[in-house]
Order: sequence, then C-alpha cells, then structure tokens
Amino acid sequence: MKTFVGIDLGSTTTKAVVLDEEGAVLGRGITNSRSNYDLAAEVARTEAFVSARFSLLRAGVERAAGPAALDRLLRAFRLEQRLVQWARLRQWIEASAPRAAPASLQSALAATLEELFARLVAEEEERFRGDEAADRSDFFRDAAGSAYARVAQEIADPRGVTCDLLIGLYDHSIIAVENEPLDLGFPNHIRAALARCEGAPGVAEAAQAAASADLEIAASVGTGYGRARLPFPKEQIRSEILCHGLGAHAMFPATRTVLDIGGQDTKAIQVDGDGLVTSFQMNDRCAAGCGRYLGYIADEMNMGLHELGPLALESRAPVRINSTCTVFAGAELRERLSLGERREDILAGLHRAVILRAMSLVARSGGIADEFTFTGGVAKNPAAVLALRNLVAENYGERRINISADSIYTGALGAALFARRAA
Repeated sequence: MKTFVGIDLGSTTTKAVVLDEEGAVLGRGITNSRSNYDLAAEVARTEAFVSARFSLLRAGVERAAGPAALDRLLRAFRLEQRLVQWARLRQWIEASAPRAAPASLQSALAATLEELFARLVAEEEERFRGDEAADRSDFFRDAAGSAYARVAQEIADPRGVTCDLLIGLYDHSIIAVENEPLDLGFPNHIRAALARCEGAPGVAEAAQAAASADLEIAASVGTGYGRARLPFPKEQIRSEILCHGLGAHAMFPATRTVLDIGGQDTKAIQVDGDGLVTSFQMNDRCAAGCGRYLGYIADEMNMGLHELGPLALESRAPVRINSTCTVFAGAELRERLSLGERREDILAGLHRAVILRAMSLVARSGGIADEFTFTGGVAKNPAAVLALRNLVAENYGERRINISADSIYTGALGAALFARRAA
C-alpha cells in the first residue's frame, strides 16, 4: 500500500500523519521535540506507522475478539515500549552513579536504584493489569519524571542517598535517553504484546497480517517551526500557513477562518472553499501570548500545563491582564499573588489576554465571516476555548467554532495532503 506522510516539526512537539492511497488518515504520531529535531521527526514518524498498523489490524481483532481485545493489545504494546525506555534510563543512571557519589555511598546507591526501578517497573505492570489506566502524559520524559521523582522521595535517605542525588542522576540521564534512537517500532514489540494478551483466536493472525503489510512511503512533506531541519528537498517543504489552512479545511470543509496557537507563534488564516489561503496574519518573533507563554506560567506556578485551564475555569472574578510578555510574566504573576489575588482569577485573566491578542490577528486577517476552526495545542485548554467563544460572540455574534480532538495534528495533516497531491 502506498502511503503519504506529513511531518510538523514544532518547537514544543513534533507530529506526523500517515495517509492511505484514498487520502484517509491511517496513523498519527507525536513526541516532544527535544533538542534533537532529526530524532524527533523520526520518533513521530515511527509512532505514526505504529498507529497505522494498529489501524490495519483493528477490524480483524475486533471481529475476532471485540473492541476490548484491541484496547488491551494496544496497552500491552505501550507497556513493552515503556519497559525498553525504563531499561535504557536505568543503564544511563547506573553508568553515571560512580561519578555522582563518593565510594562510601556506592553500595547504598546501587541498592536504592535497584529498589527504585523495581517499583517503577512494577507500577507499569500494575497499570497494564488494571481495568482502566489513569491519565498521564504520552511523553516518556514527562510521565517518567513524575513517577521517578515520587518514588525517589519515598525511598531517599536524608543521611545517605538523598532525593537530590537521585533527581540529579535522572536529570543528567533523561537527556541522553531522549536523544538516542530506541527500538520502539511495531515489529519490535507486537509479538511480546500478543504474549501478554493470551490471544483469542484470530487476534494473532490479524496482528501478523498488519505486521507484514507493505506500507510504502510514496511521498513526504514537512512543515512547522523547524521544517528547515527536516531531511527533505526544499520542494517537499511547505509553510505552516499553507498546511494549517489545508488541514483545517480537510477536517471541516466549510471553515473559512483558522486560528492556530502553537508553542512559538499564533496564526490567523483565511481560506477559500478549496482550503487555499487567501489571507493571513501571525505574530512577530516575540512569543508573547503563545503556548510557550502558558508553559512559562505553569512552571512559575509549579503546575502541569494541562492543569492551568481547569483551574482558570474555577475563577469567579478574573483579573484584568494587559500584557502577555513572556519575559515579565513571572514578575507580574508574583506581584499579583503578593497582592492577595487568587490563582484561578489570575489565570482566567491570563487566558483572556492570550485570546484577546490572538483575536487582534484574526481581525487583521479579515475577521470571521463563516465557520471558524481553532487548532494547535492551546485548543485543548478549556479556559482558552471559553475565552475564545466569549470574545468571538462579543465581536462577531454567534459563529460555529470547530475544535477537533486531533487539532494538534492539523499542520501534519495538511503536509500529508500536499504530499499526496505531489505524488
């Protein structure tokens, strides 16, 4: 089967989409962009083809054993991937340990690391056996960091192997793990995943058929903030504006205005009935009011980025924020907290300020005359979505606002569509 690949290399995350010969989405993959853009693109593409092969086996497994069997097989596959990553992290940490602690502490440190990783692996196994897995980040760095720090605090000895020593080893080693290619593809782990599932009749056959399917990459197109780093000829590179416009049109054909708030920039795009860009505006080099700004606020508040929106929705008296400057965000935040203002009220004001800045770009690009589509990572933030709905209603009246659960893949989808057109 011929496939068409789009890769959106963003400043925060890298996304890949695989289309089949008919232009239908076969698979999606995402990873954090880390400091190695080349590797991030490869990891996202590998994940997209894992997703594609699970799409191929979906019908066979569901027919043979039902939807629950497919979900369990996918969870088993993710477990096998995660165990590879934990094993590699342990190798790096143990290799660093002799330089991180005096000789007198080495024996205790080795025993502590043995217990720490045994507990982490046991948690992964328990997570797989549970009926419902709790939500956690899709990115190994985030999920591993949270679990590692929690267990390290529980087993650290203030008079011996301290928590600071353990965290320091993690910080040093996770960068190395993230920047080396690991065997995480479909052929590497599907057999072990099947063994964990005590396969029902037909499941193994469907998995084998998916594993042996010939998925030929007929064409690839890259886009995004780091598109110049992609190993593609320049004719296989498209701008973010074009890809987000076409991707949004593919998801919502009646849309005429697209707003994308990414990690480093915000784009307001007008498209015609074919998804072709007719006008656009974007912020300048300053990242004020973009996803990076919200990430900085989350760090200042010692919160996860995904926690900002829900907390902001608890506000009853949003404060007025006039600036979304990332440089001065921390100082302004601390000043308002010192004045006794509530965190949720400050966050509600910040979200409105971010969207207000984006709305000025929308107005300069041509306003909102018809269906409106909101894309990018910030589209997952409920407080940002609420602020957007309110401001659209205030300025343009009632408009249909489209937000897809897969909106973060919009740019990669547009790139894949360009690849299919070019083939």
